[in-house]
Amino acid sequence: MNLPKSVSIVEVGPRDGLQNEAHFVPTDQKIELIHRLSETGLKRIEITSFVHPKAIPQLQDSEEIIKRVKRKPGIVYSTLVPNEKGLERALSAGVEEIALFVSASEIHNQRNVRMPIEDSLKGFRNIAVQALAHGIRMRGYVVTAFGCPYEGKITPEKVEFIIKEYKALGVHEIALGDTTGMANPLMVSRLIERIKPQMGETGLALHFHDTRGTALANVLAALQQGVTVFDGAIGGLGGCPYAQGASGNVATEDLVNMFEEMGVETGVDLSKLIECARYAGEIIGKGLPSHLLHSGKVRWEGMKPD
Repeated sequence: MNLPKSVSIVEVGPRDGLQNEAHFVPTDQKIELIHRLSETGLKRIEITSFVHPKAIPQLQDSEEIIKRVKRKPGIVYSTLVPNEKGLERALSAGVEEIALFVSASEIHNQRNVRMPIEDSLKGFRNIAVQALAHGIRMRGYVVTAFGCPYEGKITPEKVEFIIKEYKALGVHEIALGDTTGMANPLMVSRLIERIKPQMGETGLALHFHDTRGTALANVLAALQQGVTVFDGAIGGLGGCPYAQGASGNVATEDLVNMFEEMGVETGVDLSKLIECARYAGEIIGKGLPSHLLHSGKVRWEGMKPD
């Protein structure tokens, strides 16, 4: 198996995870979670969203989060930005990286942001110009890249169209999102193989949800295609407010455990990550789907053969 020496993990739990909770997690607890994650060795953490508070009330404290988080050197703290107003708020807060998002599904995009895909992409043009002028790194999500609960299968051409538009904007990295866990390893492998020649210098990341238990298998398929950037959410937090049946992201600790057991370096302290998952469960007041949270790390030392 041809595997890379190392991978990069992007922690999205504080944003993509907490936005889907039924109740508002107090700001102090969100900040504490981010601070704990900052001590695990993670180098990229998506901490909040500048979506309108009426749309995502769980993240209504985004300015305060950005202002109060003690940024650790060497870590990039990013935020989701839906429009120019969101960019203004992000710039005022002093963010280093922003994430744009558009769905590959027309119906999902309408449900999510109440506009056609074309209009979403047009709206990103001024955002991109301003962001690049301020030296801000941009990530572009392609939501429902592998399947949509409303439209079903997503053709590769739809994903390719958005990739082309993102590249024209100057986006630094494109993240393909399996929003409702509809992907399978063969589908993942084929799509990556098809789009890789089109990426050029633009980075590629994968964002898998574990709705149907295939997230880690899909990660492995992407890894074998040369992808080295993967999103995870602590404890398996997450879902999508506008996609019925969407469950959590692949748990960051499950992701790190699989990589490390395979000899692929992550630079992340798994024990500290599991403690973060425990804390995440405490602040939302319910059990989380993470495997490592329940099983703990594999312990090879001192084990006796049968």
